Amino acid sequence: MDNQELINLIDELRALPKETEWVEFKLNTIKPNEKLGEYISGLSNAACVNNQSFAYLILGVDDNDHSIKGTTYNFKQQKQGNEDLEFWIRRYLSPSIRFEYFECQYGGHTKIEIFRILATIGEPTNFQNKAFIRLATSLTQLKDYPHYAKIIYNSQEDWSAKIIDKATIVALDESAIQKAKEKYKEKRVGKPFYSEIDNWSNALFLDRAKITIDGKITNTAIILLGKPESAHFISPSVAQITWKLDTDQKAYEHFGMPLFLTINDVLKQIRIVRHKFFPNNQLIATEVLNYDTEVILEGLNNCIAHQDYSYNSRIILTEKANKLVFENAGSFFEGKADDYLLGEKTPKNYRNKFLVEAMLNLNMIDSLGYGIFKMTKSQYHRYFPLPDYTKSKREEVVLEIYGNSIDENFSKLLIEYFNEINLSEVILLDKVQKTLPIKDEAAKLLKKKGFIEGRKPNYFISAQIAELTNQKAAYTRNMGLDKEVLMSFIVKHIENHGFATREEIDLLLLDKLLDYIDDKQRKKKIENILQEMKKDKIKNIGSRGFPKWVILGSD
Repeated sequence: MDNQELINLIDELRALPKETEWVEFKLNTIKPNEKLGEYISGLSNAACVNNQSFAYLILGVDDNDHSIKGTTYNFKQQKQGNEDLEFWIRRYLSPSIRFEYFECQYGGHTKIEIFRILATIGEPTNFQNKAFIRLATSLTQLKDYPHYAKIIYNSQEDWSAKIIDKATIVALDESAIQKAKEKYKEKRVGKPFYSEIDNWSNALFLDRAKITIDGKITNTAIILLGKPESAHFISPSVAQITWKLDTDQKAYEHFGMPLFLTINDVLKQIRIVRHKFFPNNQLIATEVLNYDTEVILEGLNNCIAHQDYSYNSRIILTEKANKLVFENAGSFFEGKADDYLLGEKTPKNYRNKFLVEAMLNLNMIDSLGYGIFKMTKSQYHRYFPLPDYTKSKREEVVLEIYGNSIDENFSKLLIEYFNEINLSEVILLDKVQKTLPIKDEAAKLLKKKGFIEGRKPNYFISAQIAELTNQKAAYTRNMGLDKEVLMSFIVKHIENHGFATREEIDLLLLDKLLDYIDDKQRKKKIENILQEMKKDKIKNIGSRGFPKWVILGSD
């Protein structure tokens, strides 16, 4: 890599979040020498767990703010005893993995050192017979996290393609096979073999659809087409969806195999009703369904396709009063949800490659990374909040699909100015209405267009949009009242009642402060106002713990 390519790589890595587990920034040096070997082990293993081809160790970049500082470290000149450090580290890495070392002159005069470390495959990378892994921002021993060790050992194996020796076609549901053949045929219109499909035997069809392998039953075949009583073939893994109703009413039901059929039974549980919006520029209401059935099926099929079946857990669909919550085990396999919102990213790999291909052949999913994009467009076209993955955790993907508006005025905005706001701007405004963080460049763009106001991270819908969508009252609350007005409330209260306790002052002012800050910030704001008023307006004649404020100069 030439120097400019290295600079581009460094800038790309600096733009990543601080907690990225396959990138480690160090300010200047690494001591003792053993630590460097442990980092190479930990980063190689972390790259495998996070489905990355490489991990990176960068010297000369501040880990706190990713600013360029430079380093005086020189890896090529380091020694371990009488031996070159590089040879010593490579000798103690097992299995032997390739890591590359580069020096970069950043900005022409600041030296940065880069280690590019190949992700391990099939077994953990050890240093001095110990395996490490980087989790969040910490380097720790892999033995304390057996599930991640299992992921590494299974990294060369596609669980969904595994053949079940004792299973035969008798383990599959005949009606599910026939329905699957119909769906397979629908996608093959125009193919030379289209007219022959009806005459295929079940065994031939299952092989052609990549559900079985040479007539042998796979985990994929059991998940999609297996009879309920065939569940033991994949045990302790589970192929089951649990639907839960969590509203003023409570209910639940489990749906097992064959998931190719029972997914439609799950869909029937969801209450689909019409929702009305009353735009300001129209005389009649706009009606939309609270949920799009294709979005529900897309969400469920994504859960089936991307579930980490080694967790031995169910897929859960919770129906709440205003949204559906989909939960499946395992992290995002490649990238993050935001990468797929615009339909511009195509994943290079999948956790369950064989299962994904079978589901694609049966028209259950789109394998090109457009699933999230399709759900996003559907929500946008129905004026609802966009698909939300923000509650996802390290070992669980959580998708929320709203069947109601968070802020109805935001929905009205989409109706009234549908052709004037592009999808990228809708995505950013959706984050603002959900009080989610947005990047500085995005905030600058939205401010330039007059869409938002406020200071990082407390952005809110601007006066311009407030005017367009009748949010004037909300805008006034967001802007808050002048400090002098708030002070006058306190003085008036004391004049009327003789004194004011802190509890009374909080009760008086809390709902008059900025609408987008939390209670802790509001109380701190009140504390600052009281401290300023102590100079020339009021005094405390009580204790610090139980203040009693009176007008300055009174008894």
